[in-house]
Amino acid sequence: QVQLVESGGGSVQAGGSLRLSCAASGDPFDHVCVAWFRQAPGKEREGVAAISTSGFTTWYSDSVKGRFTISRENTKNLASLQMNTLTPEDTAIYYCAAYPTTVRSCGNLSPSPYNFWGQGTQVTVSS
Repeated sequence: QVQLVESGGGSVQAGGSLRLSCAASGDPFDHVCVAWFRQAPGKEREGVAAISTSGFTTWYSDSVKGRFTISRENTKNLASLQMNTLTPEDTAIYYCAAYPTTVRSCGNLSPSPYNFWGQGTQVTVSS
């Protein structure tokens, strides 16, 4: 079992930056794949970034590639999402998610393998 708690959301103007954090507890953090998802009102949940257990490999959706950076610090049980050059289209609730590496390899941007989810943090970008 892994418990995830996100923080760092807020309101920002277009072009600004935010850094989201995901604090984990429970099972060893370096045994889980981690990703960030977002869900805007009326839209499906979208995977935006994923990271390997070591942190050396990352994956991004086309919508955020070059603007967002996912990272993790296993010694601190912490994952982060640095979001730069934000646009109003980035407005959503952002979720941290994880699943054990025994399920499948890391790098999934679809919600289905993720069985641990945080409560979400709101990000609002105004024009």
